[in-house]
Amino acid sequence: MTGQSRHSRLVPPVNEQDHSRGPASAPVTLVEYGDYQCPYCGQAYPIIQKLLARMGSKVRFVFRNFPLQEIHPNAQMAAEAAEAAGAQGKFWEMHDRLYEHQKELKQENLIRHAGAIGLDVNRFKEELAEGTYDKRVRDDFFSGVRSGVNGTPTFFINGSRHDGDWDLESLSAAIEAAGSGA
Repeated sequence: MTGQSRHSRLVPPVNEQDHSRGPASAPVTLVEYGDYQCPYCGQAYPIIQKLLARMGSKVRFVFRNFPLQEIHPNAQMAAEAAEAAGAQGKFWEMHDRLYEHQKELKQENLIRHAGAIGLDVNRFKEELAEGTYDKRVRDDFFSGVRSGVNGTPTFFINGSRHDGDWDLESLSAAIEAAGSGA
């Protein structure tokens, strides 16, 4: 496998609607299409945390929802929960909590998570019940389809799909190469 494929580009490019960690001016942007119920995404989560700590201001991390509902029945609701938390300014707190409690993604668990991170739980429950963030999650999903995503996690580095391994050393090397213009 090569580190980056020239065939799959991120569509649309990262924009102000995306949830991101790290400076917008970072030389490298790493995008993950993920599913909160996916065991491989669960394995990638601590790797990304270590990578962000290691790379500091060299990288901006963006997360986009790609719930694989056919095999992960709680993934869609979990993604909507993260978006509902984002509407209250706590996307990353919910994102982290969902991965740290990946076996607890049923609706009653999501409500408990909302309380644990300090959300307005009544608003959260209402927005989940109304499907307020269904379109946002679907928009992410279809952007992934347009970008050539066919499983999770899928990573893009500076807009190009990363088809290599996603262990800490492999991702770090790919990000370093992208940051140096290699």
